[in-house]
Amino acid sequence: MQKITLVFLFCCAISMANCENKKNEGDTIIAGAERFDAYLPVIQNKKIGLVVNQSSLVGNTHLLDTLLALGIDVKVIFSPEHGYGGSGDPGELIQNNNEVKSGLPIVSLYGNKRKPSPEDIRGLNIVVLDIQDVGVRFYTYISTLHYVMEACAENSIPVLLLDRPNPNGYYIDGPVMEKKYRSFLGLEPIP
Repeated sequence: MQKITLVFLFCCAISMANCENKKNEGDTIIAGAERFDAYLPVIQNKKIGLVVNQSSLVGNTHLLDTLLALGIDVKVIFSPEHGYGGSGDPGELIQNNNEVKSGLPIVSLYGNKRKPSPEDIRGLNIVVLDIQDVGVRFYTYISTLHYVMEACAENSIPVLLLDRPNPNGYYIDGPVMEKKYRSFLGLEPIP
């Protein structure tokens, strides 16, 4: 069995102890990507890979631009379904390319492969994932996370997951998926 190191930053600055369906008025939600004090010491002086798309924002600035401005050594970008910029159609196979401003390579995880290869992550010290999900099982971002974590475990590379709030709040519903229906659209047996 492979061992994986997962660093998980809870995004919420609100009290999770009460777990109400609605947050209290005046509560603030802080996305993991905005918690620099918690994760910059983990990624400084390391070669990192980013799993990001158009939702990976710190305020109005993309996480990639923010990290590069802070001197973080980003080596590669991995993009999920819809691509780095989010312009791909549902189900459209996304090709590898380069990020326009930085020139960094973008490896598609929704093209010819769904899991980073050992060559894709060779030389990385850590992989950082920051994507806003939609809070439903049949969305492919959780499957991308699964395969990124698996690849990192196989290659002894830690994963830093910058959490974002579930848009459905604390609402959980639906039957647990039956294993016979397992696919990239529903990889995990969750409601």
